[in-house]
Order: sequence, then C-alpha cells, then structure tokens
Amino acid sequence: MIYFVSDIHLGLFDRKQDIKREDLFIEFLNKIKDDCDKLYLVGDIFDYWFDYNTVIPKYFYRTLTALYDLRKICEIEFVIGNHDFGHNGFFADELDIPIHGSDIEREHNGKNFYISHGDGKDPKDKGYLWLKKIMRAPASLALYLKLHPNIGIKLASSSSKTSRDYTNKKDYGEENAMLNFAKHKIDAGFDYVIMGHRHNAETTAYKNALYVNLGEWIRKPHYGVFDGNKFELKQFGTNNL
Repeated sequence: MIYFVSDIHLGLFDRKQDIKREDLFIEFLNKIKDDCDKLYLVGDIFDYWFDYNTVIPKYFYRTLTALYDLRKICEIEFVIGNHDFGHNGFFADELDIPIHGSDIEREHNGKNFYISHGDGKDPKDKGYLWLKKIMRAPASLALYLKLHPNIGIKLASSSSKTSRDYTNKKDYGEENAMLNFAKHKIDAGFDYVIMGHRHNAETTAYKNALYVNLGEWIRKPHYGVFDGNKFELKQFGTNNL
C-alpha cells in the first residue's frame, strides 16, 4: 500500500491541545505498519520546523520516534510545505527520510503520480511567491542558524501563524489555481495529482485521472491510500478533533 498524508500542523496549539492530535497521528503511523510499502508526507506535518546543527524542537520527539520506527519497515519521503521548510539535514541523516523542497514525480504500478504540497500554485500571487523565495534561500536559512534555538523556534512559530492567516484569507474560488494546476498536470500525462495545503479533503475526477487534496488533521483527519489499482481518500478515526 502507498499512503499519503499532509497538514497535521503539530505545534499549532498549546501542548495540551496538541497531544490529542499527535497521539492520533502516531496511532495512524503504527496502524499502517502492517501493509505500508511507502508513505509520502506531503507537507506541513509540523506547524513549524527548524533543525539546528545540534538541536531539534523537543515537542515533536514522539512523532519523530514513530516515523523512525516506521522507516524500518517502509520507505518514507517528505515533500515540505509552507510551514515546515526549515530543514538542515536531520531527517535525511538521522531518520533516513529524504526531504524534497519542490514537487516530485513518482510511478507506482504503472500509474504516474505528481505530488506537491500545493502552495504557490497561483501565478498571480506574486507576494507569496516572492516571500517563499526569500524565506527558503540558503542565505536566509544560514542567518537563521545563527539565532539561539529558543529564539529561532519562537520566530518560526510566529511566522507560521502569519502564513496560515494569509492562506486562510485567500478566496480559492470554484476553479481555483490548485485545481487548474492539477488539470494541467493530468493533461501532461499524470494519473494522480496529490496535494495538501488547502485544508479541504476532496477528489476531483478529470479525463480518467484524479486530483486529490488530502485535507487536514486540525478538525477532521484524512489520508490517501493507493492499493495498486485504485486511490481512496479516507477519514482516520470516527470523531472530529
């Protein structure tokens, strides 16, 4: 089985609120051990992330341990989102999970997948595209590394909230930029276009192919699964968070 999940946003709330969501995500990671061939983390697993040369955010330790245990059984790839882009080698070096700073293309059982977090797909959104380029520039990350971790992680948390407020105010519309982007990729030959970011779990059929938005884990957790023949978008757990 090939699994897909995005937009957990661990660290969004205070620790007491976050634990419930983290427990559910760890339950998901443990549950898929029986049949997982590959897991794609499709961005914003963390509401903020920055790993220093010798320091990582301590509140995510249990999730990192669960990912490490799962990685012993199946492959994992991480396509970063607009919140958790501050990677400095920890995932690749310590967890053996490759990090991708841009969209990826994969093939499974003869089907072509285009996998993207989904941010920055509106070419008219010049402000965000400019900000994304600046924030992810090597020089910006190098300057961030010079901050004390307590200060840097606090700033990362604050900037993630600013990014979320900006995203929430956007009107994607019925024919939104993400859907148009997905259709373009399907026209180019992809069978499945998988994204997150929008926090709206949905599937849209187009020309015998499928656009999938994985939703979020803030209120109603969803995940995607491909069994080699068909793709399904499923809710995890029976209750909303």
